[in-house]
Amino acid sequence: MNKRSGVLWAVAVGVLAVVVFWFRDRIHFDWAMFWQQLRFVSVGYLAVGMALNYGTFWLRAVRWSVLISPTKKVPAVSLVAGQFIGFTAVGLFGRPAELTRPYLIARRVGLSLSSQIAVYTIERMFDLGAAAVIFSLALAFTPKSMPHHDIFVRSGVLSTGATLAIALFAVMVRWAGTTVARFARSTVGLLSKPAGESIATHILGFRDGLNALSSLRDFGMVSLISLLMWGAIALVYVETAHAFVQTPELAGLTFSRAMLLMAASMGGSLLQLPIIGWFTQIAVTAAAMHAFYGAPIEAATACAAMLLVVTTVCIIPAGFVFSRVEHVSLKKVAEESESAGAAVLE
Repeated sequence: MNKRSGVLWAVAVGVLAVVVFWFRDRIHFDWAMFWQQLRFVSVGYLAVGMALNYGTFWLRAVRWSVLISPTKKVPAVSLVAGQFIGFTAVGLFGRPAELTRPYLIARRVGLSLSSQIAVYTIERMFDLGAAAVIFSLALAFTPKSMPHHDIFVRSGVLSTGATLAIALFAVMVRWAGTTVARFARSTVGLLSKPAGESIATHILGFRDGLNALSSLRDFGMVSLISLLMWGAIALVYVETAHAFVQTPELAGLTFSRAMLLMAASMGGSLLQLPIIGWFTQIAVTAAAMHAFYGAPIEAATACAAMLLVVTTVCIIPAGFVFSRVEHVSLKKVAEESESAGAAVLE
């Protein structure tokens, strides 16, 4: 992880330096206005957003408990620590630490890492599906008088198509996972054999996760929990925007309009580099608020920074507390999980 992270750091710093140099005279940014926006932010809205965000970690633990219930009955409360520690590791060390959660949970409940990576894979697919459903439903009810209405409609159509594609893919993998994996290995393998093997392994892991849902009841529970969780995450964005009471474009943001903001923020977090990735996420989210809602760039940047605090940074203290309770080192467990995960996926 250290070598790869070093390369990513070097690339990120280089790109950031080029961007700052290129746009240094092209963007007027009023730092006094930026600090004023932060000074008069409504703490009450932010507190509600943080509470909702913390609640999603409990829902994640409950969902994981349901997903492994056919193999082993585990109380959700015992899985909460792994959720906080895992997301804290990702926030501090970037995407290479993604497997920290399944690694910690596998150790905690006494199951194989491969089985928990399968659970992690199915969890991610339910995340995509639930987020797409909420996104589509919210955008379907946007009034025609809303600015950029055509963008919202197109986004809703694309999201609906993505939801249906995910559902179709899940059905195919559930009933013919080996065939789908073999097809992916043979086609993608023509371009890159390692990539083909990796995709095939993830497809089989997804199939194993689907097979773990032994009943319609389990499937329904996981689906409902995923929808509740992503509904709460969307409300986190709404509450954080409403905290900027001096900016009407943000203070009056509706649930449906917040969907594009959430999508932009998620897109900005895909390249999650250690710490530096926070700034790219702020930049992408701020640009989306400025473009879609017409919010002043200073207010948009302040809101994007506060969104990062509410969704990511505020989790880190809890992650440190749980890591002390569980007697684990965040850096060490992140490195161990990457090494163990690479061995499983080879």
